[in-house]
Amino acid sequence: MSATTLHTVGDEQLQRARQASNGRSSTTIHRGSRMRQTLVALTAGTRMAEHQSPGDGTVLCLRGGVALNIGDRSIEVPEGALVDVPAQRHDLVAEKDSLVVLTVGVG
Repeated sequence: MSATTLHTVGDEQLQRARQASNGRSSTTIHRGSRMRQTLVALTAGTRMAEHQSPGDGTVLCLRGGVALNIGDRSIEVPEGALVDVPAQRHDLVAEKDSLVVLTVGVG
């Protein structure tokens, strides 16, 4: 991503998400031996199904706002916020059109 910004790539992903039937689009921005980062665009109301991360993780909200739901607990992640993802099953719901960077430890 040498001459491109996350916001430029994010604009493209949001445009794709708005055209996609599932309301989301993503691209891997870094894949290493110990970490993976994915730029995810979600339209308002879109839910990433419940799952568990393979390792440590964070959610960085670049635009919009999302809710990270763990059981009966919900963590608001507003634009500009970075939160740890607990090692429990969770889902992510966009409160408005949003752009997030998901970082996950692997291997």
